[in-house]
Amino acid sequence: MTRANLLVIYTARIEECRAFYASLGLDFHVEQHGGGPPHYAATLDDGLVVELYPASGCGETGALRLGLEVDALPGSPPGRQVLRDPDGRAVEVRVRG
Repeated sequence: MTRANLLVIYTARIEECRAFYASLGLDFHVEQHGGGPPHYAATLDDGLVVELYPASGCGETGALRLGLEVDALPGSPPGRQVLRDPDGRAVEVRVRG
C-alpha cells in the first residue's frame, strides 16, 4: 500500500495561505527543524502532514491542484466546488452533507 504522508506548499503569502487553509479546517501550528525557517504544519486525520513554507530562497512552486474533503464549510452547500488559494492554486473542496 502506498499513501501520501507529506505535502509541502511553498508560498510568498504564508499568512494568507495559512488563513485560507485554516478556513478549510486545517489546524496549523508553528514548527522549525534545525536551522530551517519557521513554517506551519497541520496533520490531517489520515496522518497526512500539510506544511506551509516561506518561498524565499527556493522560488515559488508551479501549478498545483489540491483536493480536500470537509465536513462543513460556512456558507457553502454540500457538494463540490473549486476555490483558489492566495497564490492562485486550485483547491477542489468536497463538502460532505
